[in-house]
Amino acid sequence: MASSDILLHSLTLTSFLLILFAVPIDSHRPRRCYESIISFGDSIADTGNLLILSDPNHLPHFALPPYGETFFHFPTGRHSDGRLIIDFIVAGATALDISCLKGKGVPSDITNVSLGVQLNIFKEILPSLCSPPSDCSEFLSRSLILMGEIGGNDYNYPFFAGKNVDEIREMVPLVINVISSAIRELVDMGGRTFLVPGNFPIGCSAAYLTMYQTENMEKYDPLTGCLKWLNEFAEHHNERLQIELNRLRKLYPHVNIVYADYYNVVLRLFQDPIEFGFMNRPLSVCCGAGGPYNYSPSRLCGDGVPYCDNPSKYVNWDGFHLTEHAYRWIAKGLLKGPYADPAFNSYCFDSKLQNSSPDKDMSLSL
Repeated sequence: MASSDILLHSLTLTSFLLILFAVPIDSHRPRRCYESIISFGDSIADTGNLLILSDPNHLPHFALPPYGETFFHFPTGRHSDGRLIIDFIVAGATALDISCLKGKGVPSDITNVSLGVQLNIFKEILPSLCSPPSDCSEFLSRSLILMGEIGGNDYNYPFFAGKNVDEIREMVPLVINVISSAIRELVDMGGRTFLVPGNFPIGCSAAYLTMYQTENMEKYDPLTGCLKWLNEFAEHHNERLQIELNRLRKLYPHVNIVYADYYNVVLRLFQDPIEFGFMNRPLSVCCGAGGPYNYSPSRLCGDGVPYCDNPSKYVNWDGFHLTEHAYRWIAKGLLKGPYADPAFNSYCFDSKLQNSSPDKDMSLSL
């Protein structure tokens, strides 16, 4: 298998649907607390769904050590060394359907777990989650609904298939429209609180840095070492997403739509890594081998490659995903500010987030 095929395969080994229910709620707390969390997304949010769906005789690489070694001490199906963002708040999924991607010449044959597919599955099982089923609208109104991260793989697939960046920019309105349509449908079903993440600074991803490495130093941010043009693409997606979310807020003034600024909270970790407990210039991956960023598409984490002694010093875990320590800071930046817009009250969330991190201000100048 060619290295490009292995890289594409690793991108498709992500989750399709994460639905967390029955979040424990203290009966003495105010009613404003969320009684459940519903999450649609990809590998950034997958706590083990894709692993359950996998052939037990042909387990994916993220089902093998050292995945999960920091917290769980064994692989759980999470694409990290430990917990994810959603774990602190209490994987090839795309926004676009596979037919749309194929129509644009984008290969994505291994999974068909688009946002539309996820939403249809959710609607099928929703009646079994409500008691009685006629209370489903009320159930959704008391839930925190995470819409992503979703959309990143819609860009990962064509980038790693060699598509031109201008071609990929034409997909941004399509991706935004699918996310918006899903939010509108869930609002009609009773949803009242949405957390909608933007895209990560993909120019800081070891996989992208490896594929697009160049001797032209003007392509790199001198402070972080990230590829500027790829981060600018992510910023374009995020700007368009925020414009659409503002439109939805006006359309549904009774709905709380919160933008989760994954881009700036992660970029903050690369801009001043030592401030947050990471090593200087933490672009290399903890689990990997080869190349200037310790990443090779032909030697994936979980396939017997070495990994670092202290993952908490790294932001990048395996080339595409981050470490538990990085995800902890992202969650803190959302819950305690200033990377959620508008800010939402974190009183109802588990205190383990605050107990597991030093009380550092994430709002230091960008």
